[in-house]
Amino acid sequence: MNKAVNDGVWSGSWVAERLGVRLEGDDELTGMLGLALRRNPKRAHLLVSNVLGKHVPQSPSVVYGAGFALGRRVRELLGAEEAARAVVLGYAETATGLGHSVADGVGLAPYLHSTRRPVAGVARAGGFEESHSHATSHLLLPEDPALLVGDGPLVLVDDEFSTGNTVLNTVRDLHERYPRRRYVVVALVDMRSAADAGRLAEFAGEIGARVDLVAAATGTVRLPEGVLEKGQELVARYEVESAGAGGLSSAAPSGPIAQFPAPPNSGVAAEAGREGNAPGSGVAAEVGREGSALGGGLAAEAGQESNPPGARGTARSAPTGPLPEDEHTHPHVTRVDLHWPPGLPDGGRHGFTPAHRTHLEDALPAMTARLAEALPADARSVLVLGFEELMYAPLRLARELEQVAEGVEVRYSTTTRSPVLAVDDPGYAIRTRLVFPAHDTPADGPGERYAYNVAGAGFDAVIAVVDSVADTPQLHAPDGLLARLSAHAPQVLLAVVPSYVPGPLALPERHPMLPEPLRGPAFSSYAPEEVGWLLQDLSDVTLEAPTEEREEAIQSGGAHYAESLPVEYQPSEQYQELFHTALAESAARLAQAAGAVTEIVLAERSPRPVLVSLARAGTPVGVLMRRWAQFRHGLELPHYAVSIVRGRGIDANALRWLAAHHDPRDVVFVDGWTGKGAITRELTAAIREFEASDGITGFDPEIAVLADPGSCVRTYGTREDYLIPSACLNSTVSGLISRTVLRADLVGPHDYHGAKFYRELAGADVSVAFLDAVSARFAEVVDAVDATAKELLSGDREPTWEGWAAVERISEEYGIHDVNLVKPGVGETTRVLLRRVPWKILARAGAGADLDHVRLLAEQRGVPVEEVAELPYTCVGLIHPKYTRGATGADGRAVNL
Repeated sequence: MNKAVNDGVWSGSWVAERLGVRLEGDDELTGMLGLALRRNPKRAHLLVSNVLGKHVPQSPSVVYGAGFALGRRVRELLGAEEAARAVVLGYAETATGLGHSVADGVGLAPYLHSTRRPVAGVARAGGFEESHSHATSHLLLPEDPALLVGDGPLVLVDDEFSTGNTVLNTVRDLHERYPRRRYVVVALVDMRSAADAGRLAEFAGEIGARVDLVAAATGTVRLPEGVLEKGQELVARYEVESAGAGGLSSAAPSGPIAQFPAPPNSGVAAEAGREGNAPGSGVAAEVGREGSALGGGLAAEAGQESNPPGARGTARSAPTGPLPEDEHTHPHVTRVDLHWPPGLPDGGRHGFTPAHRTHLEDALPAMTARLAEALPADARSVLVLGFEELMYAPLRLARELEQVAEGVEVRYSTTTRSPVLAVDDPGYAIRTRLVFPAHDTPADGPGERYAYNVAGAGFDAVIAVVDSVADTPQLHAPDGLLARLSAHAPQVLLAVVPSYVPGPLALPERHPMLPEPLRGPAFSSYAPEEVGWLLQDLSDVTLEAPTEEREEAIQSGGAHYAESLPVEYQPSEQYQELFHTALAESAARLAQAAGAVTEIVLAERSPRPVLVSLARAGTPVGVLMRRWAQFRHGLELPHYAVSIVRGRGIDANALRWLAAHHDPRDVVFVDGWTGKGAITRELTAAIREFEASDGITGFDPEIAVLADPGSCVRTYGTREDYLIPSACLNSTVSGLISRTVLRADLVGPHDYHGAKFYRELAGADVSVAFLDAVSARFAEVVDAVDATAKELLSGDREPTWEGWAAVERISEEYGIHDVNLVKPGVGETTRVLLRRVPWKILARAGAGADLDHVRLLAEQRGVPVEEVAELPYTCVGLIHPKYTRGATGADGRAVNL
C-alpha cells in the first residue's frame, strides 16, 4: 500500500495510534491523506490532503493535474455537447483552485466559486450555509446574473465529500432559484459512510433531476468508540504542553529537523477542514504559533514504498531574535509587479469565462518571467504561497515557474482561515504553523490566519501572492504575514494581483415614489397609529393551498414556501380556551420581556428608534415595544412592518422607502423570537446585499426580539423558551394579516412583497385583545423591567448560537440531514403544527403548561410527542423529512418513517 510518508512514516500514524482512527478504501488512500487534530465538538480528527495545495506544500503540477484530471472525467461523463453547456461551481475557500482546475479540464465551462467576501455593487445571486456554521458561509456573486440560469449541467466541486450535507444544501438552494435537469458532484475524495451514500440518490429523486458523482478516490474513516472525547483530551493536553514549552511565541517548534518526503504524484486527497471549521470553532490562539506541541509520539511503521518528490516541509528551530519589520524597512521583502492584464479577473469570485482563460494563458509566460528574474540567483527551493480564496492565480504562476525555472524545486500552498493543532512529529501531517492577523478586512471581523508546514521548511525564497484588497497595513505589520515569512526564508517576494470588481450594473428603474404604508382599518385590525405595513394588498388573490400539497412542493424544490399560503387554521373551542388561559398566565412575563427589550433598544441603539417589525410574527412585539415606550417615556415611536423571506432576503423596496423617510441608523428590526437563527443570518446577508446594490448604508441587521432561546442575538427581553401566546395562532393574533408572499407574477421589481387581509375572520380576531392584555400589566412590572434591563445591559449578551448547534445535532441524530426541517422552540414548533406536515414533536421532559397547546395540536394531527431528557429548548418540531402525500394516512395525518 502506498503511503504518504515523512522520514518513512505515514503522516497519519501519530493520530491513528493515539485515537485508533483507520482509513479504509482504495489502496492508495493513505498515500493521499495524512491526519491532524483540531478542537471541534463534532469531529476531532482532520483529513489533510497532500495534493490540494492548502496545508501541505506540493508540486504545482501535481495540484493542478489532480483537478484537471477530474475535469476530464466530467467531460467524458457528460459528453462533449453537454460539457459545452456546463457551468462549474467551486466552494470557498478550500476548493476555489480545485474547482477552477476542474473547469479547465471540462473545457469550455465558465467557472464561479462561492465567497465569504461581500463585494460592493455586486448583487447576490444565491447563498447557502455549511451545516456546521453559525455564520453565513457562502455568497454567490456572479458579474453576469445569467451565469447560473439555464438547463445545462451544473458541476459542483469540493475537496472532500464527507457527509454530503453541504452539497445537498447547495443544490437545494440553487434548484429553488434556477432548476435544471442535471448536476455533477466532484470531489477529490468521497469519504461518505454507507448511510450517507444513499441520500444523494434519494435527493435526486426528490427534486426530479439526475445527480452524478465523480471522485478520484473512495474510502471511509473508521472511528472507535469514544474517539471524539479522546481527541478533545489529546488536543487540550498538547495545547497546554505547547504553551508550557513556549508555543505561544511566534517561533517554530524546536526539535529535530525532519524532511517531508512526498506522497505519490498520482494520488489525490482532501482535507475535512470545511465541515466543523467555522471561524472561532477550532483551535484558538492559545494553541500556539508556528507549531504547537513539540516532538512527541511513537512513529508508525515505515511505508512499504518510497515516494517521488512531492509534498514538502520541515520542522526546525526558529530564530530567537525579534521579528523582522515590513517590506518598507526590511531588505528581505521585495515587491514584484506582475503587470497583470487589465480587466482580467483574479479568479472565479465573479465568474471566469473561457475567454478569460485564454487571456490568462497568453499573459502567464511574461508574468512568470518577472517572478523568475526577481528570485535570488542561488535559490533552489521556492514556495509560491497563495491567499485563502485566491488559489488559482498563484497555482498557475507556480506551475509556470516550475516549468521554466531550471534547477529550482517549486512548491505551492496557500494560507487559510482554519485553525489546526501542529505537532512536530514525522507521523503527523501538520508539522508547523505560522499565525498572523487577517489582512483583508474580512466581513466577519478580525481574526487569526495560518500558513502550515512553511516554518522551518528550508525554502530559499517565498513568493506571497495576494489580491489588492489584502495588500493592507496588516499584511506589512511587524506581526503580519510578510514578517512571519521573513523569519523563515532568506528572501520574500510579494506579488499583488488586482482584485477584480465588476463595473457598476445599471439599477432597475424605480417608481419615483413608492406607495405609502398600508394601515388599519383598511388593512389589518390594528389601529392606524400602531403600525404601517410596507406591503401590497393581495387580499383578492387566491393563494391558499392545502398543507400537504404545499409541503410536497416545497420539499421537492418545485415551489418556494413564500409563493403560496397555508389554509388558515381555525382553532377549536378547546384550543381557544388554551390560548386565553395561556395569555392570562403569561401576560405579566410578556410585559416584562417587552419592557426590557425596549429599554435596551433605547439605551444602546437610538433614543428615538424607528421600529421595523418582520411581518408577521414580529409585528405584535413591535406594537408592544411601541406601547411600552409611550407608557414609560412618553415617546411616540414610528413602527412599520416589512417582509423577509428565507432564501430571498428582505424587501428591498421597503428598505428604500424607509431610507427615504428615516435615518437608517435609527431603524431597529424587531421579531418575536429566535429559533436556530436562520432569519438573523438572512437579514445580515440581505442588508449587505442591499448596501452593495443601492449604496445606502446605516441599517443595522441586529434584530431585537422578545425571546432569544437560540442565543442568536444581543438584543432581547429574555432567553427563556416559553410560550408566547401570539405564536399559538396565525392571522387572528396578527392583525388578520397573512404570512407574506413573494411570487414573480404578483410582485414586480417596483412592488412591495404581498400579504392578505382576512377581513372575513374578524369574528375570531384576538389581535387587539392580546396586546391589551399584555399592556395592562405594564404598571406592575416596572421595577422588574428596570432590574432586568440593568442586568442585561451590564452582562455578557454575546450570542453563543447554542440553538444552531442543537439543531445540527438533532438533524443528524434523527436522520433528517436538513436543518431547515428542524424547528426549535415553542413558537417554531407551533408553526410546524399549524402550517407544515409535522413528523414528530420533541418535548423537554417535565415541560408543563407551556406545551398544553402543542400537545393538543399534536393530538389533533396525529403527531407523536417524544419526551427528551436533555433538550436545550422546551420543545422542537420536526417536519416530515421525506414528505409526499403518499406519506400520510387515509385521514391525512402524518405517519412515521
